[in-house]
Amino acid sequence: MTHVKQFQRIPMSKSMRGLCKEEDYAFLGVSEKTTRETAEGAGALEDDWIDRKEERVRRRLDREQQERERLQEIEERKKEREQQWRTHVAELTSSQEKTLPDRLARLRRFREFQRKLLVEESGMEGGAADHTVNQLLTRM
Repeated sequence: MTHVKQFQRIPMSKSMRGLCKEEDYAFLGVSEKTTRETAEGAGALEDDWIDRKEERVRRRLDREQQERERLQEIEERKKEREQQWRTHVAELTSSQEKTLPDRLARLRRFREFQRKLLVEESGMEGGAADHTVNQLLTRM
């Protein structure tokens, strides 16, 4: 009857318990030894599992750090390109501001030259000639 007490925690019906004998449960005695060995092995497995979990966490953190560094480098390159563009635009603007007055002066001289030629070719002088020349220059 000792087997009834020993194996009482095994779920089975009362009628089934009555049919079973101690010899039927002899393999369970062997399993206690293997259970101890399994418990030791399970401890090793649990340590391996913890190590793998820590390794996964470490790799994830490394990937996140690399991604942050990559995004930071991209942002820095973007800012550098933007600054280069601003410098380029400022240089172009300053050079254009320098050339515009020169171009304006050349254009005025050319218009005066055109006006003189048109007055000479028309052979007219005075206010009527100026009015006609202005109309011709406006059409051009």
